[in-house]
Amino acid sequence: MTELPVAAVDRIIRKGSGLRVSNSAAVELAKILEEEGIRISLKAKVLAEHAKRKTITAEDIRLALK
Repeated sequence: MTELPVAAVDRIIRKGSGLRVSNSAAVELAKILEEEGIRISLKAKVLAEHAKRKTITAEDIRLALK
């Protein structure tokens, strides 16, 4: 089970596609989004630590995506 609410992920898919969404599709995207979020967060952590900070900033997140 993921941390992300499936209903919120369902709304994201519907907003992006305009189509109905199966529960299994929303659950699968929630898993993928959580995995990607963790991957990005780990990269952002490295950037914050390199800058000798204990707080991850929005800029760290943006840089982690590049």
